[in-house]
Amino acid sequence: MSDMKLTVTKPTGLSQLSVPPRALFGPGPSNAHPRVLLALGMRQIGHLDPKFLEIMNENQALLRYTFQTENSITIPVSGCGSASMESTFANLVEPGDNLLILNAGYFALRMKDMAERYGGVVQTINKPWGSKFDLDEVKAAVEQYKPKILCAVHADTSTGARQPLEGFKELCEANDCLLLVDTVTSLGGVPLFVDQWGIDACYSGSQKCLSCPPGIAPLTMSDKAMDKVLARKTKVANWYLDLTAVKKYWGKERTYHHTAPINMNYALREALLLIAEEGLEERWARHQTTAKALWDGLKEIGLECYVDEEYRLPSLTAVTVPEGVNAKDVTKFVLAKYNIEIGNGLGELGGKIWRIGMMGFNSRLENVTLVIAALKDALEHCKADRSRDACPHLKK
Repeated sequence: MSDMKLTVTKPTGLSQLSVPPRALFGPGPSNAHPRVLLALGMRQIGHLDPKFLEIMNENQALLRYTFQTENSITIPVSGCGSASMESTFANLVEPGDNLLILNAGYFALRMKDMAERYGGVVQTINKPWGSKFDLDEVKAAVEQYKPKILCAVHADTSTGARQPLEGFKELCEANDCLLLVDTVTSLGGVPLFVDQWGIDACYSGSQKCLSCPPGIAPLTMSDKAMDKVLARKTKVANWYLDLTAVKKYWGKERTYHHTAPINMNYALREALLLIAEEGLEERWARHQTTAKALWDGLKEIGLECYVDEEYRLPSLTAVTVPEGVNAKDVTKFVLAKYNIEIGNGLGELGGKIWRIGMMGFNSRLENVTLVIAALKDALEHCKADRSRDACPHLKK
């Protein structure tokens, strides 16, 4: 035994973990499906155990169905959605590569930040947050900047806007560039066709429409994208996310790279199985039906959606904060009184919108009724011209 003495005292006053029963109707995470939580709690096995290798194969098959792709490199990244995002940029971007990013929200700015950290030369075309880009606008920019990679956010979590991708495939093929797409808030809830739309690199997260806890993140890459990765003149600058090594673990070799998050793979498998059981088209239709009911309910209580309905996400709705209302007071009120989480605005939309997610397991009509009732109550109590005594729940 060492003769060293403890110098840091152990914490006291702690007991078994307990968390409040929150209803998560913000921009994510959403509430996990009960079957997913049961799978998450199953006993661990080794990450090279024959049974776990079987689960890995099943996860890849289920991910290919959910992404609608035959890509060989279709894997869950060991990390949250930002890890699959970083993996995409770390592997595809070499110093000096030209990228064009369609910027109309917070997560396009994150794309730019990541690309530049790996030496990319980034050009952006910019529109007000919550806008979409027309194909002609994108075509003109691609022909002007001649990027190696065109980057778009399919479902912008910061604005609730959907970027149409039809026609991008032909545009990228004609200009010999890759198409990289963020589907964090669309995978499993919004129509997505990776192969048919010619998407070369696509990343997502588990905690939104998949109804799985955060911590594992789907990613898929086309053969053309992987050819670029394998032809790199420099090593991938991120060891943990280097697909030239990770693909050997997820490929036939099953070569050890890192210890996979075993229980998160269980959870992801169950989440993806639930999608397959329901059917993608049926699931997309359910999200649309729920969203329409939410939009109608918001209108009835005098609230307006921030994004035009034509390209509004069914998974995430941005709601304009009325004049005379403090956005944070409303979200604090519904959390304190109803245990409901609703998201505030992000970045330049802070204080201007609320973000309401109806994703995956949470995308149900009874939840629309609950959220509308809570918002109506909050609006009646939390006007900016009232004293804080009118909102007793804000004191908690």
